[in-house]
Amino acid sequence: MDDDIKAILEKQHYHVVGQHSGVKLCHWLGEKLLRARPCYKESFYGIESHRCLQMSPAVNNCTQTCLFCWRYQGLLENDIPQEDDPEDILQGAIEGQRKLTTGYKGDTRCSTEMWKEAQDLTNVAISLSGEPTMYSKLGEFIEACHKRNMTTFLVTNGTMPEVLENLDPLPTQLYVTVAAPNEEIYKKLCVPLQRDGWERLNRTLELLPSLGTRTVIRHTLVDGWNLGWEKEYARLDDRANPLFIEPKGYVFVGYSRERMHNHNMPSQDKIMEFSLKLAAETGRKVLAEQRPSRVTLIGADGSKMKIRGE
Repeated sequence: MDDDIKAILEKQHYHVVGQHSGVKLCHWLGEKLLRARPCYKESFYGIESHRCLQMSPAVNNCTQTCLFCWRYQGLLENDIPQEDDPEDILQGAIEGQRKLTTGYKGDTRCSTEMWKEAQDLTNVAISLSGEPTMYSKLGEFIEACHKRNMTTFLVTNGTMPEVLENLDPLPTQLYVTVAAPNEEIYKKLCVPLQRDGWERLNRTLELLPSLGTRTVIRHTLVDGWNLGWEKEYARLDDRANPLFIEPKGYVFVGYSRERMHNHNMPSQDKIMEFSLKLAAETGRKVLAEQRPSRVTLIGADGSKMKIRGE
């Protein structure tokens, strides 16, 4: 990793692991430890917020430069020339998370019992930054997580369908971000670094029904850019036929503030309006919402939501 990038990440409170991986504490981990407020993944799926490891094996590698992305994109790399061992990444990430949570131990708002639980991680959110499918040993990394009895949530922008097609094992839950209803908006908002990014994303959507794992389509909604177009989104969602659809509002934070404005953050009421229309277009229902995270969950009646805590 470039020394300048490492310095920027560490200033932003990342724990850098090896040459291309990183860990950063999620806002909701702190909320859970200090105020007993969980994130939507706990409400929807039973993933305990304080026991979730948010990390990336490709922290500065991506195939898109999305305008709404809060990450630093100044020195983005499009490959990983020298890859670290999956077991080493996982162990380093766990140790990094434990180091980052040390300060909560002495906070009177954090119970000793919950802090101890936070040291025993049960889920790995492979989503922090970059595009994780650019790491060629991703399957081995997921396998290492599962061997430790940790569930895995993989978030991808869908531009590496050949990786997903051959990924073994698959994650516990696979997210594909679809942040545009058509190619024109995709090119302007997601700013792909691949000429055929939109075609690649659509290949991933066509592949999704054949994958033997829980699948979710994430619609990151940016007011004034991609909010609306429910019929177009529905056609994409029907092609992917995911177990769930998550419309989630963009948040005006990080480096996205250099490209976006506060008014680009949709209200939860707007997200719910979009969700109800999309649910009707896809023959599904809005199953849940979490207003603080500006997110809703769309699915079919009887769909099993929680994978833990039941």
